[in-house]
Amino acid sequence: MFSRWPLTVRGTGAAVLAVLCLVLAQRFALAELLYLAVLLVLLVAGSIATLYLVRRTERVTRSFDPAVVPVGGEVVVGLRVEIRSALPAAQGQWQDALPTGVHGDATGVFPQTTSGVRVKGHDARLAYTATAERRGIRNIGPLSVVATDPFGLARRRRTIGRALPLTITPALVELGVLADRSGDLGGGMHTATDQLGQGADNLIPRHYVPGDSMRRIHWRASAHRDELMMRQEEQETTPEAVVVLDRTAAHWSVDATRAPGTDDRFEAAVSACLSVAALLVREGYTVAVLDGDGAALSDTIDAGDTTGIERLAIDLATVKARREGSLGGLVALFAGGATGPLVVVTGAISEADAAALTPLVHHTSLPMLLAVTSTGPLDPSGPVPGALRHAAETGWRVAEVDAGADLAAAWNAVADRGARRAGV
Repeated sequence: MFSRWPLTVRGTGAAVLAVLCLVLAQRFALAELLYLAVLLVLLVAGSIATLYLVRRTERVTRSFDPAVVPVGGEVVVGLRVEIRSALPAAQGQWQDALPTGVHGDATGVFPQTTSGVRVKGHDARLAYTATAERRGIRNIGPLSVVATDPFGLARRRRTIGRALPLTITPALVELGVLADRSGDLGGGMHTATDQLGQGADNLIPRHYVPGDSMRRIHWRASAHRDELMMRQEEQETTPEAVVVLDRTAAHWSVDATRAPGTDDRFEAAVSACLSVAALLVREGYTVAVLDGDGAALSDTIDAGDTTGIERLAIDLATVKARREGSLGGLVALFAGGATGPLVVVTGAISEADAAALTPLVHHTSLPMLLAVTSTGPLDPSGPVPGALRHAAETGWRVAEVDAGADLAAAWNAVADRGARRAGV
């Protein structure tokens, strides 16, 4: 788009005409042509000087709408260019630098500017729409502007401002519900006592302890037992669910360890992790999202907390596979405890990995294993034959999901019909 030649078509024509006049003036001894040649040379030289010698101040303010965009979503990039110059400038062209993973037509005509001697300056407002194609933090910018002199003879390319990072989160897929009623797979509603005695539901008496407020005395129980009894509430707690994103490098390609958005299988796994967590939160579960070794990838999300899902999406925007780790750490995490649904999103697991997951079946009300594969000719990777069959035989509901297939269809199949292959 931008040429390194400092003259426009008009300026190039003027320079050629000046040379032609100079040649003809010498050949035919015409002083008028010599004067015209000198005048054209001075005009072109002056035009170039106004661009390179006259002081010009420029500043760019960049904004994104929305500020965070999912993969496949569109973002409107707004630019406000503040220009302070002693001389006016004709129309030019602008181009915003777009990184890999963001696509759009980031070019346009830069408007004519006025002189800054009589007015404070000129603010140009530009905008374009881009599509987010790959997850990660992508730097948008800087802005390049081709400025021309008032006569339109010379031009100069300027790079204005700095790049601004845009957060691209994983794609969120709408998944089908697990069951007819929210929370019916969470192992029941657990109870916890409130020692401060707040609330008025599900009252149970307890013995008086020095320091208790007299307003909390349970008079009927005190009269029945002939001693002071205090009101203590029994509170219902929200059922819990756990989503595990296996980041073990051995289960993914090498690209997955380098940068976000480079391995299609890992990208499908991250999208599945976010989508499953969003579904469970909508279904009334408190959801913890963990790594394969049990480390938290984000803060625990309360039931119905849509803001928590947005926060999780941002946390997953920069997640990569890692060279260390395994699925074995989950067994120690759940030892002696239990949870509601447990969804493990993994890649090319082996039979040893499937065997390591077997003890977890006894610590969850709904064990689900999503193995993301690829059946393409360039990447035929997938679980070792027999690994998913072994997991299914030990109690896991298994779905082998193709990275290029419909995640919702695969999820619905395994959620509705139990352990079976659900890939396309």
